[in-house]
Amino acid sequence: MVERTDWEEKAKGIIRGEMARRGVTYAQLVERLREIGVEENERNLRNKVSRGKFTAGFLLQILSALKIATLSVD
Repeated sequence: MVERTDWEEKAKGIIRGEMARRGVTYAQLVERLREIGVEENERNLRNKVSRGKFTAGFLLQILSALKIATLSVD
């Protein structure tokens, strides 16, 4: 079994936390991503976030779709 790193857990937590703060579901996030030209389906999105394994570019796409201009990571 592959073990998650602390960084992957932190990245996953950032996304889930920001979604919760904004009241955005995975289905809604898929729509928001589509609006900025990112094609993703809900199942794949859930899996990526759950694993915490995605590129920095994908994290930036999600933050953009959630309209997050600044983010504290400490």
